[in-house]
Amino acid sequence: MLGTGATQIRRANYATRGVYFQAFTSLSTGLERIGKLSIMLDYRVDHGKFPDTNQLKHEIGHDIGLIYGKSTQVISRRAISMQFLSNLNDPIHYAILTILSEFAKGDRYSNIDLLVGAKRQSDPIAAWHNQVDQPLFEHCVSTRKKAAIRQNASAVAAVLGTVSTVLHTSESGDMIDDLEDASYRTGMFEAVAPLRQLYVLQVIRYFTELLLSLQNLMLSDEDIPSFGEVFALFYNEDRYLRTRKAWEKL
Repeated sequence: MLGTGATQIRRANYATRGVYFQAFTSLSTGLERIGKLSIMLDYRVDHGKFPDTNQLKHEIGHDIGLIYGKSTQVISRRAISMQFLSNLNDPIHYAILTILSEFAKGDRYSNIDLLVGAKRQSDPIAAWHNQVDQPLFEHCVSTRKKAAIRQNASAVAAVLGTVSTVLHTSESGDMIDDLEDASYRTGMFEAVAPLRQLYVLQVIRYFTELLLSLQNLMLSDEDIPSFGEVFALFYNEDRYLRTRKAWEKL
């Protein structure tokens, strides 16, 4: 699920809105589970057994934000020295956690809620665009690259604008019926896609490292599988994470 989500989040854009929901579903489910695995190991270190269903299902539920909060407490209480990120308090990392947490708790039904007239949750695609993609584009894409995207969009519109028709809906729900606008958004997506994937992989790596650190405290426990093998692909430096586009095959 984590590998599939990390792959899909690189592919999703305004023209393939359904891929966003596929990515959010995979990532929210995968992060919830790896986060709960960490909580379960932490509990087992102290009590010699796993927590009961009530704690995981009713006290925590699908709240990835709550799981993250508990993970920081574990790191602090056990004085765990993290090799990579010691927390996910960076605005973009935290936005990713928040959006996926809200998606898991109810935003995944936003389209159905709209159709049946129920009280809508926030739009997860719009939230992602505004809180993740826009900041990445503004702060992580060079001025030269932005200018090239704008110039290319203008050139496409000049050549094809009179003979082409565009009709899409943007991530924020606005109508895209202008070729230059569509071309610019495509250029923006292509610039941001690898960055958003990297940030998602960094979130996954944070929980992976915590899980492995907790397992190291209980090496003699034969009931616990080798998570170092299961999640090995995610436990790498950024320079490696940048080299892969597809993560489904572990």
